[in-house]
Amino acid sequence: MTPKHIIAAALGIFVAQGAAADALRIATEGAYPPFNFVDESGEVQGFDVEIAKALCAEMEAECEIVTQAWDGIIPGLKAGKYDAIVASMSITEKRKQAVDFTDPYYAAGAALIAPKDSDITYTPEGMDGKTIGVQRATTYAILVEQKFPGVSLKAYDTVENHNLDLQAGRLDGVVAQQVLMFDWLENEGGDAFEFKGEPVKDVEFIGAGAGIAVGKGNSELLERLNAALDTIQQNGTYEQINAKYFPFSISAE
Repeated sequence: MTPKHIIAAALGIFVAQGAAADALRIATEGAYPPFNFVDESGEVQGFDVEIAKALCAEMEAECEIVTQAWDGIIPGLKAGKYDAIVASMSITEKRKQAVDFTDPYYAAGAALIAPKDSDITYTPEGMDGKTIGVQRATTYAILVEQKFPGVSLKAYDTVENHNLDLQAGRLDGVVAQQVLMFDWLENEGGDAFEFKGEPVKDVEFIGAGAGIAVGKGNSELLERLNAALDTIQQNGTYEQINAKYFPFSISAE
């Protein structure tokens, strides 16, 4: 091999390593519309997905979006199946023991949705004895369990499934993320259901907002994501994505 070929081969290895370093696998749930969902063609779409792709573009990183069931999404990150999670994950102290979070990229409260003709109120007294649906292993489940002890709690694998039971009359109400349920009311449940009271934004339960999770100690990726997040918020990209999905800003800034 000539010196020129040796240099070319070494350069090829360097480029390949650089490309690999800038290839990111990002997990999302794929069952939490409009934030993340799988469309009719099998493509993963939603606010979370577009934010993830915008961040990858800003970091000049090749971005692969993969779906993972919610119950296993943090274990999957810890096992190295992907590099980050962009899945509307609330930043909480408990989760911070398992993963590191970026700055919040949006914030929304925990809303109670019930039939329009229901006299339920979003208070411990008003929910006492009521059957309330929540998604399993979420901050909303913990919130209802601890702040509304008189509730009969029913946990579901997805928000879609507790909404179906609400429509079927098997629940008195559901507690879920405010923006997510706004979309559901706009598209499916608005004729018969409505928000009851004001959303709960107790940081103790809901956290500071939704953040991007990375593996513990992965400070390099965390810094890159935070820098990219700041940039898309400043240059109008975030606002454009926000406006595509919501008639109001959900920015955590």
